[in-house]
Amino acid sequence: MTGVLTDCLNLLYPPVCQLCQKQRAEATEGFVCAKCWSHVRFIRAPFCERCGLPFEGELTTSFVCTNCNDLKLFFTSARSAVVAKTVVLEAVHRFKYSNALWFENFLANLLVRAAAPILVNENWDYIIPVPLHPVKLREREFNQAALLAAHLARATKIPLTTTILNRVHPTSTQTLLTRDERAANMKNAFVVRKGIRLDGQRIVLVDDVFTTGATTNACAQALQVAGAAAVCVWTVARGL
Repeated sequence: MTGVLTDCLNLLYPPVCQLCQKQRAEATEGFVCAKCWSHVRFIRAPFCERCGLPFEGELTTSFVCTNCNDLKLFFTSARSAVVAKTVVLEAVHRFKYSNALWFENFLANLLVRAAAPILVNENWDYIIPVPLHPVKLREREFNQAALLAAHLARATKIPLTTTILNRVHPTSTQTLLTRDERAANMKNAFVVRKGIRLDGQRIVLVDDVFTTGATTNACAQALQVAGAAAVCVWTVARGL
């Protein structure tokens, strides 16, 4: 069945890398060739124990960055698979804003490679994707975080739910906002569905990109208010 699906995709999309348009790349590879793959930079230690910001240099002990020391954070930790640069950033942007759904496998593969080996050895109750506001969901027709979260749920066997957390305010784009403006923009943007209590449950929150953490922090706050004991954040990419 997988072979038939791949053949159908190759008829619709020629098996060529959708980033460089030069090298061969199959649908199962997310249409990203080995040469473009070589530009992906996975995040390795040392990194901030709270937000996952990678540190350039040699450190032998854990640390929390100065940015986290200045913020009230509601998630216990945030980790990202790769740095949001070059081919990864292009794939994310085209996936989200240009309906380039063929990049789903590529981006999900990055997330699963980094997150699954860690999460399977920990005790988590749910995976929850960062939700879109209904208006934005109608415009885009899909939630990129939910698609990525589904791959991670299958790999870890942690139950996926999209019915607990809702986005109730159609916030403006975060792209050009400062850290403080992003936090203000996200204030009270998310709520846990009425009647749901998270009695000490541990939540994995999934999104595509972590920049300042304003969005995931607002989500974590809503989950914590509803009774979550811990919220960890995993994203595909980390802005620097």
